[in-house]
Amino acid sequence: MSGPVEVRAPGLKGTGGSALVGDEVCDLRHHGGNDQAVYAYAREDLEDWSTYLERPLTPGSFGENLTTTGLDITGALIGERWQIGDQVVLEVATARVPCRTFATWLETRGWVRTFTAKAVPGAYLRVITPGRLRAGDPIRIVHRPDHDITINLAFRALTRERDLLPRLLVADALPDEERQLALRRRLIELDKA
Repeated sequence: MSGPVEVRAPGLKGTGGSALVGDEVCDLRHHGGNDQAVYAYAREDLEDWSTYLERPLTPGSFGENLTTTGLDITGALIGERWQIGDQVVLEVATARVPCRTFATWLETRGWVRTFTAKAVPGAYLRVITPGRLRAGDPIRIVHRPDHDITINLAFRALTRERDLLPRLLVADALPDEERQLALRRRLIELDKA
């Protein structure tokens, strides 16, 4: 898209879809809402997948509505803030966990397992400052929190390495759904002690 796109907080999960005006979210029960307002994926990671899958992947191929270049999304910290263009500020909220819809969309057998093993999930972002953005707007990191909880670590904790879940609790910007999961895991660990 070449023209400006309005970005605003979409509302609660279940009722609010995408932050990008005109973008559709098909399954509001599991996707969308303030903590999944924008899905960002790095162009460099799409290129790696394109080589692996032996087919071209264009921006949006993974369902992302923000394809970046030159930004390490996998290494982004939960709570990190990005200014895009002159107005919009987005905050890294959590990692994308693959689902059956994603696998169906890519038409690749064993996709969820393959995507999970590689652990390069992209990031869901929440809207801090609404406004307009357009293709080619520069992205600047304007805030990095004082912890080490990256998208990669969060993804591994939420998928294959559940023992990492309690570590996520130091990230104040962690969505409530993930925070509750981490708290339950910590309680289970305390019960064992």
